[in-house]
Amino acid sequence: RFSLLLLNLEEYYFEQHRASHIINKGCRDERKIRGSLKICSKSIIFEPDENLQPIIKILLRDCVSIKAPEDNEANNPFLRYVNLSCCILFLFQVFLIKERNVIAPYKTIRGKTEYLFQLDVAGKLGDVVQTLHQLYRASCLDKMGDQAAMITAILQSRLARTSFDKNRFQSISETLRMECKAEMVTPLVTNPGHVCVTDATLYFQPLNGYPKPVVQITLQNVRRIYKRRHGLMPLGLEVFCTENDICSDIYLKFYNCQDRDELYYLIATYIENHITEHTAESYMLQWQRGHISNYQYLLHLNNLADRSCNDLSQYPVFPWIIADYCSSELDLSKPETFRDLSKPIGALNKERLERLLTRYEEMPEPKFMYGSHYSSPGYVLFYLVRVAPEYMLCLQNGKFDHADRMFNSVAETWKNCLDGATDFKELIPEFYENDSSFLVNSLKLDLGKRQGGKTVEDVELPPWASGSPDDFLRKSREALESQYVSEHLHEWIDLVFGCKQKGSKAVAACNVFHPLTYEGGVDLNSIMDPNEKVALLTQILEFGQTPKQLFTIPHPQRIMPKSSSRTSSVSISESPVSPHEESFEDLTEESITLAWNNISKLRQDEQYKIHKEAITGIAVTSNGSSVFTTSQDSTLKMFSKESKTLQRSFSFLLQALSSCIILPGDTTVISSSWDNYIYFYSVAFGRRQDILMGHDDAVSKICWHDGCLYSASWDSTVKVWQCIPGETLSNKKHCFELLAELEHDVSVNTINLTATNTVLASGTKEGTISVWDVATATVLHQTAYTNVLLCCCHGLLSCVDGRHLLSTGEDCCFKVIDVRTGMLISSVTADEPQSRCFRWDGNTVLSGSQSGELLTWDLLSGKVTERIKGHTGAVTSMWMNEQCNSVITGGEDKQIIFWKLQY
Repeated sequence: RFSLLLLNLEEYYFEQHRASHIINKGCRDERKIRGSLKICSKSIIFEPDENLQPIIKILLRDCVSIKAPEDNEANNPFLRYVNLSCCILFLFQVFLIKERNVIAPYKTIRGKTEYLFQLDVAGKLGDVVQTLHQLYRASCLDKMGDQAAMITAILQSRLARTSFDKNRFQSISETLRMECKAEMVTPLVTNPGHVCVTDATLYFQPLNGYPKPVVQITLQNVRRIYKRRHGLMPLGLEVFCTENDICSDIYLKFYNCQDRDELYYLIATYIENHITEHTAESYMLQWQRGHISNYQYLLHLNNLADRSCNDLSQYPVFPWIIADYCSSELDLSKPETFRDLSKPIGALNKERLERLLTRYEEMPEPKFMYGSHYSSPGYVLFYLVRVAPEYMLCLQNGKFDHADRMFNSVAETWKNCLDGATDFKELIPEFYENDSSFLVNSLKLDLGKRQGGKTVEDVELPPWASGSPDDFLRKSREALESQYVSEHLHEWIDLVFGCKQKGSKAVAACNVFHPLTYEGGVDLNSIMDPNEKVALLTQILEFGQTPKQLFTIPHPQRIMPKSSSRTSSVSISESPVSPHEESFEDLTEESITLAWNNISKLRQDEQYKIHKEAITGIAVTSNGSSVFTTSQDSTLKMFSKESKTLQRSFSFLLQALSSCIILPGDTTVISSSWDNYIYFYSVAFGRRQDILMGHDDAVSKICWHDGCLYSASWDSTVKVWQCIPGETLSNKKHCFELLAELEHDVSVNTINLTATNTVLASGTKEGTISVWDVATATVLHQTAYTNVLLCCCHGLLSCVDGRHLLSTGEDCCFKVIDVRTGMLISSVTADEPQSRCFRWDGNTVLSGSQSGELLTWDLLSGKVTERIKGHTGAVTSMWMNEQCNSVITGGEDKQIIFWKLQY
């Protein structure tokens, strides 16, 4: 029946002794009640063995005196009933808890009285009384800071006199890596002890042996590990042995950052080969693409933002989603069913907000709009009192809240959040899970009577829940995963975890809370007065804390599936397909998905050495019969796949050619060259048709769309040309009109268009990626992500609007960037520099390596899933068909290799 929740906040449980509580000693009705005497830093707790007897809690500050009989007092006639193993407490208040084993508010017995406890082992009495006297002196200090300092000194002294018991190792072969002092954190309480990590296991041994002698976690089972901010200090560490569970296996608080960071390093080093560490950006990418649900994404963000179920001041926060708690049917197709996710709770009621803003304007610095937070220990237990009553009793000094302030009705609570002057609370994850017990008073708790005499029982549910808590949670989950919420959840994320959490954007969004609730709002180390520090910490922890800020720029919207057919991940410039083309395999979503699911089964079909230098570009006619290649040997060559022969070879000048594309209709091939020119080659007549002298340095890459040619150059420009085709049979040539010139600071290595052809991305030799609006020729974003950018491409999986950009550079990293915001979403580091050619479907990357292999990557796990041997030198060019089941590569070994999927 005893638990650490019987202790006061910030109290420690030190030791226990078998003892008897003696009632009416020396009288005819003398009784002995057997049990355990718990010595705590601020109280004494006696737990009777008999469940019907109440637990006795005596605060040390309520004691008048604590005595043990002296040896020479043994024959004192006034103390004749006391033996040398007895401890006498004179006090004026005692708490009785769990009387008749019922969870209820504590019963207080006031009046000066005497309590007598007899220890089973008489020899321990002197030490126990000495400890109690020491703790009693601490509890009698006037200032909280002085009390905390003295108790901390007592605790550290006890920890220094003990160490981890190595006999607790699971195996004698284990090697000790580290040992230090720490505290195990559970909601509202911490338990001091010793942490020990070996080459196989993480151990925690509580100083008091409670709840068990040692807690152990096998490192092989660890799946996630997070550094935590605990008590506003970077001292926490939380370990999970599951991938998606909300509750961890252990939460530790250390006494200094060095111990925490060293243990984190040891565990992270062990598990780095077993699991992948996810960032907020990697989870964002999974969420955007529909791989994880809205619920899972919010859970991951909470974890990354220091929210933990073990810390009620930083409990995971979830949004109110539904705004309709009156209808008999819940219509998720109507926008008015939902709460406005672009506004914080405090801004949903316009009239209330106006009053708050008026007060805000008149307020001296530091200003804040809301006098209470959206998440605090009191709010969490407001929702959970029916399943966690002892937590509320612990938080509120042995009392439940007033019956009218309880969580009585979902509709009433929502209304109060909209209209209440100081109520701005959000929800907790339990509202979107499967366990509805927190809505039901299954423990038959006496939570009081409301005005009017109604007893507080189960939570009153909205009509659309049909009186079923399970149905209420099911429909709440459906609402959370609905299309409306998926389209707007990013707006709420901006408020709680993102760019509108702090600063001017928070002010504009009416999202300003007390400065002390924000990370970095106060530096506890700079406060020298211990009393001020304790008071400030207590205030902040009870008030609630704002999550760690995870994003500083607007969060991108989720990509919602549409009915339109999927676009392949091949760039338009390199793989034009006639709109009337009929392939041997239907271009359906299923066939493309099947191809990418089996992309690691690519096998060599044929290979041909057709150039004298490295191949730089590949273009294929719409029917797949002819393959055009360019090379550093300055030639454009045409290879017939049907006859397996080289049919044409044309040299424009002596400079290397850098890329090639074939225009719709298969009549013209365009090649870019290091001689600053762009060449137009007539397929029908086998001759050069035209020359565009458009740049002052080498042309590195070209793209084509809708009559417009896009050319990138080492002269630091990207140029957009309107091309009017010439008539091959006459003397008329192409007519070129310069539409736009996109200027850069350094040489441009590569360009590519999004699937919608409305946005162009360029990459420079210094690693700057620029995203341009094609229509206005203006830059949308410009960010340096890598040292030297080699290639960029757009991911188009379930994303026909080209929402993501994939780049690689000499920093050996694949980087996924959100086109709309410029945010770096994911970064995967390779063991070697990747070549400039790759294809991807949004999840899987097929890339050519410097060693000549084809590599398949899982971007979400950051792992190479397959290595396929191919060229004898670096892969330098790649083409993929629309069906994604046929690939052609060119390499430094001067060969082209044809690849086929072997299902």
